[in-house]
Amino acid sequence: MHPNPLPSPTPEQRSALDLLASGSRFVLSGHIKPDGDCVGSQAALASVLEKLGKQVWIVNPDPLEERYQYLARDRTFRVFNGGDLPAHDVEVFLDFCELSRTGPLEATLAAHPAKKVIVDHHLFHGTPWWHAAFVDSRASATGVLVHRIARALGVELDPAAARGVFTALVTDTGWFKYSNTDAETLAIASELVAAGCEPSRLYDSIYQRAPRSEPKAIGRALSRLEYFADGRLAVIDLPRAAAGEEELADTDEVLDILRAVRAVEVVLFLREQKEGNVKLSARSKTDFDVNRLARRFGGGGHAKASGATLAGSLAEARAKLVAGALEQFGATVTPP
Repeated sequence: MHPNPLPSPTPEQRSALDLLASGSRFVLSGHIKPDGDCVGSQAALASVLEKLGKQVWIVNPDPLEERYQYLARDRTFRVFNGGDLPAHDVEVFLDFCELSRTGPLEATLAAHPAKKVIVDHHLFHGTPWWHAAFVDSRASATGVLVHRIARALGVELDPAAARGVFTALVTDTGWFKYSNTDAETLAIASELVAAGCEPSRLYDSIYQRAPRSEPKAIGRALSRLEYFADGRLAVIDLPRAAAGEEELADTDEVLDILRAVRAVEVVLFLREQKEGNVKLSARSKTDFDVNRLARRFGGGGHAKASGATLAGSLAEARAKLVAGALEQFGATVTPP
């Protein structure tokens, strides 16, 4: 018996496996600004499909972040710049379930007659638009699902695929410290390390390459911190950097600092975007469902980690989100 027993596929997951097995030419697409779970899962699934004799192209709306460039040593990550996609009969969407999240790729992907398959662990609210889906919202990362797919299709992960799955796991579990870290996640990680993944090297690539400007940018963000609901809600609203100020490239460090505060249950981090809107990153340490909050403003994600993009000014977005969070808390505190 395998040390990590494979969960039995649901009928819908079997349909997805059938499409992956029967297709010949695949385009794998991710969401805008693809994160580690997205690109790691793409790298791994591309390897699995190629071992089955398929032709595979990865096409994303945005390029790889520098921290994930090691994945490009083994495969090409194309960026969509308009025009036609490579000839294909199956499209696989990894780490998202809303086609609009492909940004400039949306119209081209929607219009193509290829069969559409979702591989994702996010909650979906709406009418399914795909032909098949390998979805489990309880999975810690989309990479977990790719690992299950590989096992179900009888494909062993090569070193490149193993690095992809490991990347997916560690970035979506905060290097195994978030509450979504479960026995399956740790069993897979152990298997990948035994197969040659080097955690220290990947940690260095992903988390030890920040620019010199980042500490000052984090300081600028933390200077905007306010607490609500007796300290249970922490809120940062970060304007775009002015002349001489540092722009913050990543929010994870700030979110981790705020979650470390004993009383804090929910963190809302709002960042003003150059497009004139506001991006929300929301995190929860308790049973407070930030996905429910984000959905009120057109976003989504997980119960403990969600996001949204809000139109309007930073002050307007902040007021709406604080009021919505306090309402959900059932607090009587009046937001400013």
